[in-house]
Amino acid sequence: MNQASWSKTEGEKAEGNKQATAALRTLEAALRDISKGKPFFGGDSAGYVDIVLGGLLAGVRAMEAMLGVKAFDPVTMPLLAAWADHFGALDAVVAVMPDVSKLVELFITMHAHIAAEAATAN
Repeated sequence: MNQASWSKTEGEKAEGNKQATAALRTLEAALRDISKGKPFFGGDSAGYVDIVLGGLLAGVRAMEAMLGVKAFDPVTMPLLAAWADHFGALDAVVAVMPDVSKLVELFITMHAHIAAEAATAN
């Protein structure tokens, strides 16, 4: 999603979306195979893989808000969507999860800064 969001051309955006979708399909398949129907990659409780991927969850949610898309769409990625809901609801996660609206503000500021630097470099 990152390449898709920062890209300049429609071709770059399309390629970024294609790569992100392929990666998410791989994660969806891995969750299906590893969890054996349980809510987490680790089974009934969050394990290492859940924690590592969960560290990206707030950023993904911010990108979803900025781009108006759902990375963990319940229709196309039902297992990942359920996983994100389960993981995000854990007490330990709720206590430390960054505020998505603040991340959106940060990403917008970063994007403006990068665009300004690129404009002065040309």
